[in-house]
Amino acid sequence: MATSPRKKKSSRKRQGLWFERLLAVIATANLILVLIDLSYISFRDLYLEHVPNFTQWYGQIFKGIEPDRTTTQYLTTVQELKNQLERDGESGLQAQEAQRLLAELREQSITIIDENPFELADKTGTLERIKNRIRDRTDEESAKDAFREFWSRTYLVQEGWPQELEFFDSEIRPLVETNYFRAIGESGDFVDRFWLIDLWFVILFGAEFLVRTLYLSIRYKGTNWLDTMLWRWYDVLLLIPFWRWLRVIPVTIRLNQARIVNLLPLQSRIVRGILASVAIELTEIVFIRIIDQLQTMIREGEVAQALLHPETGRRYIDINGVDEFQVISQRLISTMVYQVLPKIKPEIEALIVHTMTGAFNDSPVYAQIKTIPGVGNLPEQVSHRIASEVTTSLYDVLKSSLEDDVGAELMESLTTKLANTFREELSEAKSVEELQYLLATILEEIKINYVQRLSDEDDDELMEKTYRLYETTQMSNQAQPETKAITVRPSPRQ
Repeated sequence: MATSPRKKKSSRKRQGLWFERLLAVIATANLILVLIDLSYISFRDLYLEHVPNFTQWYGQIFKGIEPDRTTTQYLTTVQELKNQLERDGESGLQAQEAQRLLAELREQSITIIDENPFELADKTGTLERIKNRIRDRTDEESAKDAFREFWSRTYLVQEGWPQELEFFDSEIRPLVETNYFRAIGESGDFVDRFWLIDLWFVILFGAEFLVRTLYLSIRYKGTNWLDTMLWRWYDVLLLIPFWRWLRVIPVTIRLNQARIVNLLPLQSRIVRGILASVAIELTEIVFIRIIDQLQTMIREGEVAQALLHPETGRRYIDINGVDEFQVISQRLISTMVYQVLPKIKPEIEALIVHTMTGAFNDSPVYAQIKTIPGVGNLPEQVSHRIASEVTTSLYDVLKSSLEDDVGAELMESLTTKLANTFREELSEAKSVEELQYLLATILEEIKINYVQRLSDEDDDELMEKTYRLYETTQMSNQAQPETKAITVRPSPRQ
């Protein structure tokens, strides 16, 4: 039975996913080793406390770390003294061998203070802690005097050598053991052989990078190698021998692509946060730029020149050969006549009736004749009749003027004369300068108040509003059923 193409494709997808997961796990292991190597020197004391054998082995093999001779000999001498005292008891302090060991300890303590073998390991602070603890223990101000006092037969007999050696083992020895000697290579830097581990990972990911690049260039014909390499640019970070901490980027991307971890919510949150911040800054910059450009045009008189003397102003580029302002004005007048005026005709008639009735009531002639029977309601009847005739006549005139060629020309002539007269009246220098100053000031106030309002807004609050709006939109889109497109046709003239 033949396998369907869909099943074959699904099988290839599963195989590809397992391959991606395997490489993602290997990349994660490499990143863990990199982090251990980068943190080894800084956290060596912590590693030495919890995994001493591994810490010593790793430091010796890959970091060139060896026990420091001075501090190691110092701890060996202390152990020899302790062994003799445990064997012979307090009487052992009177022995010549014990006196020799105490003298060596005093001498070695002074040498450690003078030569500071902790400096090469960048542990001078550890030496200061040792000195402070010895000073506190012996009540001596000088560290050298404190060590001389501590490693004296009189002090050990008086204070009790078991307690003092126990203090040394618990408080001083752990600090001394953290010191080490690190070899320096021919390059002048500390020995670092981590490349012996990292080289195998670099070879693996380098081969995978080349094979993947070749595959993509074959699959997408016409694409050069450089373009296909840029598709997986983050994999290059797995190959460079420096700044290894940057490998967290390709490892994170690989884990997400292999569906081992889901970083899409975090990614969308970060992207929306960045976009919201950029949008706020960009909106402010664009708004200020527009206001500044308008102020410049107003101050330089370009706006006044374009409005009052368009024929002599800067050449205006027309892209369609149509006077948009004239067309818009004609459409507005047509809409007013055919659609707006018929709907507001009752209100206009009511206003005319009210005005004429008031005029009749204020007339002294009407005051004299309104007492005649049958004349009292005459003003209201006349007013209704006149209002109806006026509004009907006005509407018919406007409608006929639009539908008549001569009337249309007269209407156009009227609007042109109105615009020209308005420009002439505003062309006075004093009026132009005052209007320019007022407009520029208004724009400056708008700019200042808008920027101040933006600075007062909380960025986190704005981003949260954006996030909520995005989620609401997504839920709304998912909830609404798919609808067919509706074609909107213009309504016929009334």
